[in-house]
Amino acid sequence: MTALSQARQPIEIEGKLGVAPVKGATTIWQGALVVAESALAVPGKTATGLIVLGVAEETVKNTGGDGAAKVKFRRGTFDFTNSAAADEITAGDIGKDAYIVDDQTVAKTSGTNTRSVAGKIMSIEGGRIFVRVGF
Repeated sequence: MTALSQARQPIEIEGKLGVAPVKGATTIWQGALVVAESALAVPGKTATGLIVLGVAEETVKNTGGDGAAKVKFRRGTFDFTNSAAADEITAGDIGKDAYIVDDQTVAKTSGTNTRSVAGKIMSIEGGRIFVRVGF
């Protein structure tokens, strides 16, 4: 490919929405944290090596094999439930990483290297933890 010799109109996608194939026999609820595990979408859970995709736009029940259904997800800053008191996120943690406990809960630590990073803690309001996910 050569350099431009005239103006062009580039195609832009916002990058906030995406679609991913869902692991077989898996349900992802609307509003759940969606992660990729072995290239397939699953609900957030305690495990290492997960890649956060975003938050599910709709409920998807894949009753077939791997990839038989797809989930739409959105990247952004969303509210999650705070972990138990022993690993609770506090105001001093804003700007730090939050770690995945399950598809709606985040924690302050990696749980002795058993959890994947969910995203950056952006704020805490009314007991809800707002985390920037999918970037």
